[in-house]
Amino acid sequence: MHIHILGICGTFMGGVAALAREAGHTVTGCDAGVYPPMSDQLRALGIDLIEGFGADQLALRPDMFVIGNVVSRARLPDGTPKFPLMEAILDAGAPYTSGPQWMSEHILQGRHVLAVAGTHGKTTTTSMLAWVLEHAGLQPGFLVGGVPLNFGVSARLGGNVSEGAARSAQVKEEPAQRAGDTEQSAQPPRGPRQPLFVIEADEYDTAFFDKRSKFVHYRPRTAVLNNLEFDHADIFDSLADIERQFHHLVRTVPGSGRVVWNGLEESLARVLHQGCWSEQRSFGAAVSDFSAEGEPHDFAVLQAGREVARVRWGLGGVHNQLNALAAIAAAEHVGVPPALAAEALGLFHNVKRRMEVRGTVNGITVYDDFAHHPTAIRTTVDGLRRQVGAARILAVFEPRSNTMKLGTMKSQLPWSLEQADLAFCHSGGLGWDAAEALAPMGARAQVAGDIGTLVDQVMAAVRPGDRLLCMSNGGFGGVHQKLLDALALRFPEH
Repeated sequence: MHIHILGICGTFMGGVAALAREAGHTVTGCDAGVYPPMSDQLRALGIDLIEGFGADQLALRPDMFVIGNVVSRARLPDGTPKFPLMEAILDAGAPYTSGPQWMSEHILQGRHVLAVAGTHGKTTTTSMLAWVLEHAGLQPGFLVGGVPLNFGVSARLGGNVSEGAARSAQVKEEPAQRAGDTEQSAQPPRGPRQPLFVIEADEYDTAFFDKRSKFVHYRPRTAVLNNLEFDHADIFDSLADIERQFHHLVRTVPGSGRVVWNGLEESLARVLHQGCWSEQRSFGAAVSDFSAEGEPHDFAVLQAGREVARVRWGLGGVHNQLNALAAIAAAEHVGVPPALAAEALGLFHNVKRRMEVRGTVNGITVYDDFAHHPTAIRTTVDGLRRQVGAARILAVFEPRSNTMKLGTMKSQLPWSLEQADLAFCHSGGLGWDAAEALAPMGARAQVAGDIGTLVDQVMAAVRPGDRLLCMSNGGFGGVHQKLLDALALRFPEH
């Protein structure tokens, strides 16, 4: 099959392209401002990329046009279509579908799908779960909205049924004895042997012609509900709207499946109260099926109140501790004992742009993190605070997501930055007054309308030993390297 992907450089659609290519399909695609790193990855796979959405691409005559949710029926100020190729597809009656639908029909069929949903931590938890299954010898396929450092790629098809079955048989003996697991936890996975596929399950809408959340297409047998807060104010009117979409996901899990959910989240309790027809495993709360005891970097895993494993790793933050419990509970559903999962997590190297150290100058460390929602900002800063103790944290961030650009959560920013010593906000492109929103922080917060001024503000305040925590879900104007360059000039090596 020849597919032509519109919006191919997005993380999800680029992953779809890589999987399709690996599965033997012919793949081409287009995007506006074809950009790395996805453009480089795709070209390395031999996928032809076309700049822009010109109607002339209709002449490629693929078997299917796969439409990313960046595409719309929008018009430019002069009245011409923003996406002329989409208009040509519609006018010609050419076949088209969405990325999630194509995944469902051509990649996920016949697989045991483990889907990770939630407002925060989807990418990290999906990466953890894929690595746990890989460490257990189960050769999972996966599609992650980032690049797990343990794999170096964002998507792959994974092993076949016989390989997975043969290897999973080895998972259940020696590790279970090591862990002192119960006899039940070491039993084979229930149901027929199927290849495993782990997918990041996004609640954002599927396409301009399918306003359901992407994750309703995945039909998971194991569904992780990591957390749930209001987000995506551009497409959802309220938290209740998002809860309804999460319940649509729950409805697709079979009776022999498992729903893993965060017992600390009242919103998820409401979702499940609407109906659940599958086995449930909760995590996080003291009364949950899986809980943690100890600091986030070194903690015991309790199952029904009894210690079954211990996680010692380089990650910090309570949010990562909860992500780990979610991955452990999901992996157990396919026969991986908690002790073996914990062993894998000890070897987990996180994901690019998740507390990624970009460089150090004169004891000043510059980090890059994807956090953009106020809760994610707060948990990220808190995680770093637990790691660095009394060292100063300078939070450098931009409210770039659609929700933050609308100003829906601007009042939560001072709360999200409580653990930071100083905060520097890039306000370019915002339709609201960032200085006013950050006023409760007083002199601890500064605002700049451009990256150059922002860097100057940070440089005027920075001291040796500081941690510069840069947070954005975009490229942030290359601020990380600009800060490192400015630091090198200010603190030249002797």
